[in-house]
Amino acid sequence: MAEKIRKEYKIPELAYAVVSSDSIFEIDVLGFQRYQTSFKAKINDKFRLGSITKTITGYIAATLVNEGKIKWDTKFFDLYPELKSESNPEVYNINLQDFLTFRAPIPTWSYGNETPTQKEIKGNNQEQRYEFISWFFKQKQIITEKQDWYGSNPSFVAAGLMLEKATGKSYETLVQELGKKLNINFGFGQPNITDINQPWGHDENLMPEKPFVNYKLNWLSSAGNINVNLPDFCKFTQMQLQGLLGKSKVLSEEEFNKIHFGFPEFSFGWYSEINENSGLKYSFHYGNPGTFLTKVYICKDINKAFILFANVQSEEADRGLMLLLAELQKQYGG
Repeated sequence: MAEKIRKEYKIPELAYAVVSSDSIFEIDVLGFQRYQTSFKAKINDKFRLGSITKTITGYIAATLVNEGKIKWDTKFFDLYPELKSESNPEVYNINLQDFLTFRAPIPTWSYGNETPTQKEIKGNNQEQRYEFISWFFKQKQIITEKQDWYGSNPSFVAAGLMLEKATGKSYETLVQELGKKLNINFGFGQPNITDINQPWGHDENLMPEKPFVNYKLNWLSSAGNINVNLPDFCKFTQMQLQGLLGKSKVLSEEEFNKIHFGFPEFSFGWYSEINENSGLKYSFHYGNPGTFLTKVYICKDINKAFILFANVQSEEADRGLMLLLAELQKQYGG
């Protein structure tokens, strides 16, 4: 069934898994790393997570709050007072929790925005993120229409900078340290940059994306630039399920529930909704960083999670993934 969907919806490589807190019911990788080539999919192939990165940032933040390194109500300008005077007064009182739950009323920004340019943002990756947020908070865009939440990538960039300042470590280091604890090999950017034999992403015309560093996605590292293979992401997802079921030694069940469901619709990197077919409550996220699609759906009530990865970004491929998700949910009681 998955192979039929892969072909019909023009997905070069499709990876999917169904897991519980302690078991993997199904895991498979199908197709090809590059469209119209003979480079067959492998189980350890890496995929860009896109915005699913936010779930990792949210978890790292929760562990640092638990360790007393930072507080949920720590304000951005408590840690970066030098940026306050030139910043928009609308952002003066925003704290870590506001950023991670999309409750900071700031405009949207993504890698498609034309400004700022590469010439305006200097330094290494960490310095560039600092320069980017400095630029972003100076903008006089004010959100006049009050919303329940504001889905803005710079919220997670700002949160990442706060975690860097609180620990004295780069975001990349914090992610690598988490990977070491969980035995997960997290990477950044396009998988084919470090290894040309990894999957290549594809646009909606199925054009493979050659290896290159997207400097704007580097600015958005804590919002959407991690890559990982499916077996490793299963470990991260199972860890989330374990926590939601009170089986984590790191955070309490109450803390995991706050991460996933503490706020309506979006909390600390996780969307939540009631599935209209089953009536079951899910926490989920999805990524679309330009040439990949990723989805993770967790249902703690049935102790199951569904993970879907594709190395193409198109509306057609997205429909295929949602069809596969629905079939898997039907099969596994979700």
